Amino acid sequence: MMSLDKMQKTVNNPVIPYTGTILGGLLPLELVVVRGFVPEDSDRFQVDFQCGNSVKPRADVAFHFNPRFKRSGCIVCNTLQQERWGWEEITYEMPFEKGKSFEIVFMVLLDKFQVAVNEKHLLLYKHRIDLEKIDTLGIYGKVQVQMIGFISNNEKVPEGSQFVVPYAARLNSVEPGRTIVIKGEVNENPNSFSINLKPSDTSDIALHLNPRIKAKVFVRNSYLHDSWGEEERSISRFPFCPGMYFELIIFCDAVQYKVAVNGVHALEYKHRFKQLGKINIVEIDGDIRLMDVRSW
Repeated sequence: MMSLDKMQKTVNNPVIPYTGTILGGLLPLELVVVRGFVPEDSDRFQVDFQCGNSVKPRADVAFHFNPRFKRSGCIVCNTLQQERWGWEEITYEMPFEKGKSFEIVFMVLLDKFQVAVNEKHLLLYKHRIDLEKIDTLGIYGKVQVQMIGFISNNEKVPEGSQFVVPYAARLNSVEPGRTIVIKGEVNENPNSFSINLKPSDTSDIALHLNPRIKAKVFVRNSYLHDSWGEEERSISRFPFCPGMYFELIIFCDAVQYKVAVNGVHALEYKHRFKQLGKINIVEIDGDIRLMDVRSW
């Protein structure tokens, strides 16, 4: 999953209700993974990122993630401070199904949690309580859990503004076996962004990736001999949304580029520009905050 370090800690088959200490607390870019199963008779369950585990008075809950199955179902997110709930943020998309298993990935970011279920982005929840105060994970309600995993990401994104958009940098030639990783955050009100791989000696563009967030279209193309080719647009699932953090990985093999977003394969693009050894520039532009660009 993603360009991530190995699991640092797992809890297998915990008894629900579960409360456990989060060793070392939570840091930005860490993941908490919960794999489980929704019983047929479930009406609701919840995953709580808590500040302690006191019952009386009840510990603050920084992030309460609560799928409810009444009627068409919804997911309620909230924060509990001094035994009082704040305003509910309700998501009506329901990725959980009774009688089915699930995988939730909570990604911890500096200013919010980013949640994906079954490899699909679900929601963002802005921190209302300081991240440093979260030290306990609680899981309650009608749910079976096989595994809780805490994954630390050793490659912390460097702070600083060395990645100003529009961005351009030289690469060692993009030949088979090369990987390019682009880390960033989509703006809150985005239209689109683009990534180009190109040679430095002509105006050709070997690979043009252009996710259009408003339209939910992911365009791929090449610009050869002063004209654009035919766009490729088919995709099983559009992987971006406003405000989300992403790690986009481009892998070049002898036949095609393979692109993954947040650890999930998104698309392939067959080489139209065949002189791979000449591709030595990456350009990035558009409605994103660029955090890191690497290649190896």
